[in-house]
Amino acid sequence: MPNIKITQSACWHSVYNLLYQPVGSSFLQADKPISVAVVGVGVFGRNHARVYQELEQQGEPVHLTGVVDPNLDRADAVAREFGCRAFGSVEQMLTTHTEIRAASVAAPTVHHLAVARALMEAGIDVLIEKPLAASRAEADELVKLAATHKRIAQAGHLERFNPAVRATVPLLTQPMFFEVHRLSVFTPRSLDVDVVLDLMIHDLDIVLSFANSPVKEVRAVGLPILSGKVDIANVRLEFESGCVANFTASRVSTERVRKLRFFQPQQYVSVDYGRQEVLVFTVGADGDAPGAPTVNPQIRVAKPPVTSEEPLHAELRSFLNAVRQGSAPVVPLEDGCRALALALDIVAATRAHGKKAGLPTLAETKG
Repeated sequence: MPNIKITQSACWHSVYNLLYQPVGSSFLQADKPISVAVVGVGVFGRNHARVYQELEQQGEPVHLTGVVDPNLDRADAVAREFGCRAFGSVEQMLTTHTEIRAASVAAPTVHHLAVARALMEAGIDVLIEKPLAASRAEADELVKLAATHKRIAQAGHLERFNPAVRATVPLLTQPMFFEVHRLSVFTPRSLDVDVVLDLMIHDLDIVLSFANSPVKEVRAVGLPILSGKVDIANVRLEFESGCVANFTASRVSTERVRKLRFFQPQQYVSVDYGRQEVLVFTVGADGDAPGAPTVNPQIRVAKPPVTSEEPLHAELRSFLNAVRQGSAPVVPLEDGCRALALALDIVAATRAHGKKAGLPTLAETKG
């Protein structure tokens, strides 16, 4: 199974480099800073601006040129904070700053297609925050635009760059059961989408990449608690491989939890996203499994080394490297499409369950 994953990855990167090779020079000069912008500087967009500036201060060849937001007061405040220009629209920025080579799209999801289209048509490579788009059709259009304009386009699935997740990838053999919890206290952000598209989509992307198998069945229940959308959801997925995954996501919890656990032959692996820690429990005959002994002599526990790093730093550094090298991003738009499609199927399943159970009608989400 690991060999299949490596082969598929290598094949995809080869195809990507043929179809999406950027127009013009394939590689940027190593010491020439990449001029970047951030479109949408709400809570998360501001973090993108912050990290671009921090990367520049750390010696990375990148320069934050501008931020865009229709709320000019907010754009001006972020621009002052991080020493760049403020713009009220993408068009205004492109008219005066043709040197911009890459941009983070952190605008509300309903604007992702329009913003990314304008940027890619102007020859700018993009990192598009999750969820990739408001619908499957819009996500597919983004993929077509990237191919047509030969742009580097990365889906913003942050947890792929969590050091604990990266440390877990080499451990994968044949995961057959996942248990995932992502709980948050309530905040008045991202209430325009269900908790599935707001929070659970992080874990859907990780489990899809770990399970490496098509989804066979979706069962879901979700409830609105403090908004007109689903605020808490529980989901069960069954994959063609026989693997099963249970997810719980909540934005109305009293505590913050970010954990993924999975079982595979002779192993139990626990991943704590927040602590950036991994624990591996291995069963071995006569105690010959790697790791330290436990109370049970046949079970040993190991803690793989994890180099702590803010995932957004790793994500933006990876994006900039793809832009500089003209290479396939670690998380291509197709992965974003896959996670979005599954999330929308789950949203539909929660509505179907709610209707069957006679629960209050939920606000509709485009498919």
